[in-house]
Amino acid sequence: MDKRNFLKALTLTGATGLFDLRNLNGQTIGHMETIVNRVFAPDETGKYTLPNLPYAYEALEPHIDRQTMQLHHDIHHQGYVNGLNNATEKVNEAIKVDDYGLIKHWQRELAFHGAGHFMHSIFWENMGPAQGKRSSSLEKYMKGSFGSFDSFKKYFTAAATAVEGSGWGILGYQPKADKLVVLQAEKHQNLSQWLTVPFLVIDVWEHAYYLKYQNRRGAYVNAFFNVINWEAVSNRFEKIRGGY
Repeated sequence: MDKRNFLKALTLTGATGLFDLRNLNGQTIGHMETIVNRVFAPDETGKYTLPNLPYAYEALEPHIDRQTMQLHHDIHHQGYVNGLNNATEKVNEAIKVDDYGLIKHWQRELAFHGAGHFMHSIFWENMGPAQGKRSSSLEKYMKGSFGSFDSFKKYFTAAATAVEGSGWGILGYQPKADKLVVLQAEKHQNLSQWLTVPFLVIDVWEHAYYLKYQNRRGAYVNAFFNVINWEAVSNRFEKIRGGY
């Protein structure tokens, strides 16, 4: 593969941050293909766009307030989309003129904004005013991986609450080991476990909870369990697991 095609591949793989979406020959890897196609497919102008919330801003109250949801979605997530579009444009310009002097900078921008766009897109769909039920398959994997749902909840809560600085708590699936794992991400573009596919995430950056919970991150994490849409989470898990 020549340098030009290599950098085109990096434009997508760098944007995801959390795991490799394509191999360097451009072949789509099966996992998360549905979400990737929906989130990362540009519009007719070639721009990435902010996905709509699947519910009203106030739908998660009293656990997550309307003002936080509106600022988080409309300002913070939109900022990642804008940054991803800008970084993509800069990389495309570099490819056209064969000038890669700033490629290290723009690859970092792709990773940061692309991963933020991807993680937030999962985050919104993790939640909802109705929780639904966990699928029998997800229950089976939680029991096999953590002993029980209650053990998972305690583990996930402790991990998300203890993330240093800003970041994410993540429930992911490891295809090769065929098990679930809980991860911490201090920055969504760093410290990735490339064999792990995230399907339930919680944003523990301060902008996600500070207006209502101030510095009480633990209270916010506990409240998050009251708004998890387990039906959506279960459906995502089934699609991921079915790809292997």
